[in-house]
Amino acid sequence: MNKKTPLSIRKASDKDAQQVLNFIVALAEYERLADQVTATLEDIQQSLFVRKEAEVLIAEWQGEPAGFALFFHNYSTFLGKKGIHLEDLFVLPEFRGKGIGKHLLKSLAKIAVERDCGRLEWCVLDWNQPAIDFYKSLGAETLNEWLINRVTSESLLHLAKLSDAD
Repeated sequence: MNKKTPLSIRKASDKDAQQVLNFIVALAEYERLADQVTATLEDIQQSLFVRKEAEVLIAEWQGEPAGFALFFHNYSTFLGKKGIHLEDLFVLPEFRGKGIGKHLLKSLAKIAVERDCGRLEWCVLDWNQPAIDFYKSLGAETLNEWLINRVTSESLLHLAKLSDAD
């Protein structure tokens, strides 16, 4: 960021664990999925700052936490390179319209280029037209032919316990 802007973006540290959890809860409320958040402060501290399973960028507007991007590496067999998967991008409602989301994505793109990643990708809920329009304005392509598959909780446990004969 240039020095005149009230926006700064930085990598989260272990001191930011509570703020990251606050962003996750706010995102879940926005997506109407608050009942699905089971992450605890300890989960965030351990997974992000001890085991380093993902990374977080925090956007601050005039020193106030305004948004975040949580991401991790994946791998493309077709490209033969790692990529970055953006798990969550969220800007608090009172800070929207200031270019924060765009700057978070720009920061992620820079990280992807610096790390020689083959791609940067993310998912968006099909009802979130403002986000879809925003992503398209930045040159993102929506891949409608790909459907996400997910196995969680009881289904995950069941799959893990299947015998070779099943």
